[in-house]
Amino acid sequence: MGAVYPFTAIIGQESMKQALILAAVDPHIGGVLVFGERGTGKSTSIRALASTLPRINVVANCRYQCDPEGPRLGLCGQCSDNKGTVKAKRQALPVVDLPLGATEDRVVGALDIERALHHGEKVFEPGLLAAANRGFLYVDEVNLLEDHIVDTLLDVAASGENLVEREGLSIRHPARFVLVGSGNPEEGELRPQLLDRFGLSVDVKTPKDVATRVDIILARDEFDRDPEAFERRWRRKENALRRRIELARGRLDDIDMPAEILELAASLCITLGTDGLRGELTLIRAARATAALNGRDSASIADLKAVAPMVLRHRLRRDPLDESSSDVRVERAIEALFNQEPV
Repeated sequence: MGAVYPFTAIIGQESMKQALILAAVDPHIGGVLVFGERGTGKSTSIRALASTLPRINVVANCRYQCDPEGPRLGLCGQCSDNKGTVKAKRQALPVVDLPLGATEDRVVGALDIERALHHGEKVFEPGLLAAANRGFLYVDEVNLLEDHIVDTLLDVAASGENLVEREGLSIRHPARFVLVGSGNPEEGELRPQLLDRFGLSVDVKTPKDVATRVDIILARDEFDRDPEAFERRWRRKENALRRRIELARGRLDDIDMPAEILELAASLCITLGTDGLRGELTLIRAARATAALNGRDSASIADLKAVAPMVLRHRLRRDPLDESSSDVRVERAIEALFNQEPV
């Protein structure tokens, strides 16, 4: 496997890095959508996060990375039947690429043709959704994904499990993953149904100042010339971030969410006219994850304001009478609600 650029060595793009870290702390936030120009570090950041994330406990020899300490309801059939007697092992958190040209069989899984032909056995060959269970599923150019694959992702994201019924097979297995998509908005828009499934959305741009661009060029050139030495230089920061994410995960369930924060989240979504309650739920989860990352016991108004743009910018209805960008509209609503300067 080739060397991976360290996540902590990425210069700039703070909103993108923060969104990815929050999704790593609390997968229930619902995934991250990264839109921006080519060459802005979208794919680099997402793939770099994989090597930074803490390792997880999985059931040994399980094809779906089941959690040995998880509830029976969230396990595959084999692990559920053997609950209490399974052996556990540690492994890296899966980060799986879903290529644009992937067939539906490759995504959801299908009959193992070789074993069927040579041994007459009907054996299920898991797909990418199985490989991504309890991890990250990354789709580059997500706005160009074929409609039938989008429909499959929507179904699985809603239920947390993958159901395959074909060729005489009937298989159901857990498929809970953080969906991360990147793309260039100039190449097409995302279907509204899939857009709504992303918890966080960020827009990345090419740096405009000379100093930042020079720093990025020098860092990348240093990595390309000697990846191992570059990785060693950043190892301490990588370990520190990994430990910070691990600690935040551990304290997440104990974070207090004051009634004031709940009311402000609801008021902000009402002001912006978002549909449904997914906006409020994601606001609360992202604010809680931010508090956990910062080592606090309670979420604050500052946490809510910090995550509001990335939670709400892609949930706004189009207003033909308002040509402002979604970011400006969110900041304007925050200013009106909190009665202070835009964040």
